Amino acid sequence: MLEITIFIVVLTASVLLFRQVAGSLSPLKPNLISIIFYYSLLISSFIGSLLISLDIDHYYMINKLDHEKYRLIGFLCVSFVMVFLPLTMLMINKLFGFDSKREFNEYLVKPIHYRSDQKGDLFFWLFLMLSSISILSVFYTLLKTETVPLFELLKGNLDDLAMLRIEAARSFNGNIYIRNIFAIALTPILSLVAYIISFKQRTLRWKFLFLVLFALSILISVYDLAKSPVFFYVIMFILVRLYVGSMRLNWKRISAYVLIGGTLLIGMYISIQGVSNLSEYLSYSSGPIGRMILAQISPTFLHLNIFNESIPFLQGQSLPSVITGLFDMENIRSARLVMENTFPDKVEEGTAGVLNTLYIAEAYANFGYLGILIGTMYLGILIQIMYICFLRLPKNPIFIGLFVYFTVNIPRTLVGGFTDFLFNPIWIFITFVLVALLVAEQILIKIPFFQKYFKLY
Repeated sequence: MLEITIFIVVLTASVLLFRQVAGSLSPLKPNLISIIFYYSLLISSFIGSLLISLDIDHYYMINKLDHEKYRLIGFLCVSFVMVFLPLTMLMINKLFGFDSKREFNEYLVKPIHYRSDQKGDLFFWLFLMLSSISILSVFYTLLKTETVPLFELLKGNLDDLAMLRIEAARSFNGNIYIRNIFAIALTPILSLVAYIISFKQRTLRWKFLFLVLFALSILISVYDLAKSPVFFYVIMFILVRLYVGSMRLNWKRISAYVLIGGTLLIGMYISIQGVSNLSEYLSYSSGPIGRMILAQISPTFLHLNIFNESIPFLQGQSLPSVITGLFDMENIRSARLVMENTFPDKVEEGTAGVLNTLYIAEAYANFGYLGILIGTMYLGILIQIMYICFLRLPKNPIFIGLFVYFTVNIPRTLVGGFTDFLFNPIWIFITFVLVALLVAEQILIKIPFFQKYFKLY
């Protein structure tokens, strides 16, 4: 069939292009670009789009399509991304004279720049102050959440855990910025930095601080019984160990990780979702498999189906509020509009929020096919420049931590929408705070008072 031929040709071209821009697509050497290829595009988008175009998806969201022509159009749009995104990245490589394979391999073996010959008291206390804020924010988040699903599970209350997950977000009575930035986002990345320094210094205080941050990172990842955050945190931790040289990946180890992760995922689905039908659970259109290959891409087809058909293009209304505010426009998220249009009953019941999906959906909702073209070019340029910068920056604990954070979160955001790549306050804040630690240390070590009391030399 035509769709299968297109799939094979596009996949072949995409593999060749992504391998060239990433430096390696080997699972033994994961990096930002390879994770985008495997997770954001191949697994979460491309395979599912083929099933939808062939009308063999059997997925409940796609049953809501009013215009069958968008099965093929959606597949072609995803195919375009599979080729044009790495092609844009390749142009950036040429522009910056970036040899991806050589520079990525050099980064893996490059020594870590950290003053292991010094006591580093000043940086430790600066880092401890920031860590204390994150630690307190985790406890603040738990205290301000009326019903913590994880605690209910541990107490043996197994009824309606899926509903408790929804209520966990709604019953939070505290400041969402403290929860989202300091507790959920900052704590995991601080644990990664603490691990890197403890690996280099091997001092008791850094090891203890890492263990505390590590435990709280796991806790804040699973407190609402969400399944993906803890898995992504573990991936970040594996990447850090790989990049600092404390671990090497091999096929045996990867197989063990997949087996353990799959077992945990099955356990979480059974306990949280109440799965009892094994055949339905293992079906490609339901359970965790359907969640991976169909749930993330299906809203893209719904966006194509709705905008310019039932709803006019947003013309920039779903761009970040800092941008829409300049033009006195109401801020509207396309993912919310699609949910309201497709599942109005669930929205009215309060059990549905947004239908996030591959970035091209939000780009299309605003500016049509031109939005997909320009959005793909923009992301290809942005992501590849970031990749080049991190590989060329000094390999110190802060920059490694940021590199790993973005290596995992950029692929996640690609299948969450487009506007977060235009203005993302969490990313900006985390980058600013961590870089500020390095700047503050460099300024303070020149002051005699700090030289005396923090044993600097």
